[in-house]
Amino acid sequence: MARTRVRPEVRTEDRGDAPNPVWFKPVMFGFMLVGLAWIIVFYVSQGTLPIPDLQSWNILIGFGIAFIGFLMTTRWR
Repeated sequence: MARTRVRPEVRTEDRGDAPNPVWFKPVMFGFMLVGLAWIIVFYVSQGTLPIPDLQSWNILIGFGIAFIGFLMTTRWR
């Protein structure tokens, strides 16, 4: 009687190497551009915009938003 060989299952796609969703790249670049725009608006308006009560903290907020976008680049595939 001939034995049937059972092939082990071969996983073609590993979970860690999965491509990013379609929305990932626009959101990543969006964060970077919004952060840059926030800082530019702050300097062009001489500190009166985007949120006047925060004064120089607006720079930190702009860099923080852009930094989120840069952190997302580490997950970009």
